[in-house]
Amino acid sequence: MKTNLLSYIVLIFVASACQSIKPNQGKKTDTLISISSLLNEMVDRDAIAKYPKTNFKLKQESSYNRASKTIEDKKGWFNNKDYNNNQKDHNFIRVEENNGQKEWVLMDHKGAGAIVRTWMPFKNAKKPNTNIQIKIYLDGAKEPALEGNMLGLLNGTGLIPYPFAHKSLRSAVSFFPIPYAKSCKVTVTNRPFFYQFTYREYDEGTPIKTFTIEDFNQAKSKIEPVGKLLLSPKNDTEGKDVTLFETLKANEEKSVELPKGVAAIRALSLKLGSYQDSTITRDVIIKINFDDKQTVWCPISEFFGTGVGLNPFQGWYRTVAKDGTMSSRWVMPYQKTGTISIMNRSKKPIEIELNANIGDWKWDSSSMYFHAGYHQQYPVSTRPYSDWNYIEISGKGVYVGDALTIMNPVEKWWGEGDEKIWVDGEDFPSIFGTGTEDYYGYSWGGMSTDFYEHPFHAQPRSHIYNKLNRKKIVFEKNTKGFSTETRTRALDIMPFNSSLKLDMEVWHWKDCEMEFAVGTYWYGLPGAMSNRDTISMKDLK
Repeated sequence: MKTNLLSYIVLIFVASACQSIKPNQGKKTDTLISISSLLNEMVDRDAIAKYPKTNFKLKQESSYNRASKTIEDKKGWFNNKDYNNNQKDHNFIRVEENNGQKEWVLMDHKGAGAIVRTWMPFKNAKKPNTNIQIKIYLDGAKEPALEGNMLGLLNGTGLIPYPFAHKSLRSAVSFFPIPYAKSCKVTVTNRPFFYQFTYREYDEGTPIKTFTIEDFNQAKSKIEPVGKLLLSPKNDTEGKDVTLFETLKANEEKSVELPKGVAAIRALSLKLGSYQDSTITRDVIIKINFDDKQTVWCPISEFFGTGVGLNPFQGWYRTVAKDGTMSSRWVMPYQKTGTISIMNRSKKPIEIELNANIGDWKWDSSSMYFHAGYHQQYPVSTRPYSDWNYIEISGKGVYVGDALTIMNPVEKWWGEGDEKIWVDGEDFPSIFGTGTEDYYGYSWGGMSTDFYEHPFHAQPRSHIYNKLNRKKIVFEKNTKGFSTETRTRALDIMPFNSSLKLDMEVWHWKDCEMEFAVGTYWYGLPGAMSNRDTISMKDLK
C-alpha cells in the first residue's frame, strides 16, 4: 500500500512538472507535418499569431559570396560576387557524380525539415529559359523525389501550380512546401547561377510525412482551394465593427477604443478623403495600444505596404485598392484592452474612415501581440559599404514581414545589398541573401522596374524615367526616384527564442546618398520588445 501511495505521489509530481513546461521547451508535438498540414498552415492567420506548436528554425542555402565570413573583414563581408559564373566561383556546396552525370549540390540538409521558399533567376536576362534540370533527393534516396526544368518546375508553368510557384520579374519563385523526415539534397545538372532555398529545420523526432508525388497528387483537392483563397483574400466581417469617421486637423490625433476583454482585431481598413495627394500616406501615422502597451507605431505608407502615395496591390495580409481603401488582415489579439489611434502629421486637414473588425480569441501561453515598427534615415551614404539595420528584437516571437521604401537620387541600380538575419545570438546569420531584389522575390533589379504582385511579395511602386535623348523622348527603365518593395511571410516565418536582428546591406553601383524607410511586422510574447518600439518625431522627414 505504501508503494502504491508513493507511486501515486510521484505521478502527481511528474504531471504537475509537465504542466509547468512552457510550449516548445522540451515538448514534442504529435502533429504530423505533411503537404496538407503545411498548406493549411499557409492560410491560417490565427496560427501566425501563436508561437509555433512544433519547434523549427528557419534557415537558408544560397549562393552568397563565401568570402563573407566575419563582419570585421570589411572587404570580404561586403563582397558582391554572390553567383557562380565560371570555374573560379564556388558559391555552392560541392560537385558530385550520379549515374555518370555531374550534379552541383546547392543544399544538403541532414535532419527533419521542409523547403518553404525557392528563388532562382534567369541566367540570361534576355532569354528566360534553361535546359538545366533540378533534382530534389529526400531521406537519402538514390532517385529524386522531385525533378524537372530548373525554372519550369518553380515558376508556375510546371508541376507546381500558380500561385504557389510563379514568374516574378525575371525569376522563378516557389512557396510550395516540400517536407522531409531525414534529409534533403538539391542538385542541378550544370553550374548554378544565383539561388536561394529557404527551409524549416525541425527538431529531431518531429513526425513528418516525406514528400512524394503520390501525396502531391492526393493533395490536389487541398491545393486548388488554398490557391484560390490566396488570390482572393477576404476581410473578416463576422465580429463586431468599430469605426472612426473623423476630420483630423493638422497635427491632430483621434482614437477609438476596442471592446474590453479577450479579443482580436481580425481586419482593419483605412481610407483617406485626400488619398490622391502623393505624399499623404507618409504623413498619417497609425498607432495601436494593447493591454496598456503600444505595439504599433508606423506611417500608413509602410503599415499597408503602399509606400509614398497610393500604389494599389493585393497580397494575402494587405490590400491597397484603387479607390484608396487600405486593408490589413493581420490577426492582432489582446487580453483586456485595445486602442487604435490615427495621427495627422500634415499641415492640412484629412478626412479618415477607419473600420476594425473585432472577433473572438482564446488567449493562452502561446498567444502573441502584433507589432509594427518604423525606421527611416536620410542620408544613407553608399560609400563605404555598410549594413542598414531594419530591426533588432529581444524576447520570444516570430518575424513575419516588412515593407521597404527607397529614394534613389541616380539612375544606377541600388539593390545589390544582401539581407543578413541573426537569430538567438548566433555568430553567423541564419539567412545570408544574394541581393535586395532577391529578398523581395525578383531579379535583375536595374532592369525590372515593373509593377508586380503576389500573395506574399510585391513591388507596388517603381520608377520609369523619361530621358531626353537628342531630339526625342525615350522611355528608359531605371531606378531613379522612389521604389517600394514588400514581403510578408507564411510558411517562411522566422521564430526566435531570445533575439532577432535583420540588416540589409547598402550596396549601390554609385557613390551617392539615399533615403531608406522600412516598416517591420512581427509577433511577440508578452515582454518582447524592439529598437523600433519608439521613434522620435524629429527623426521623421
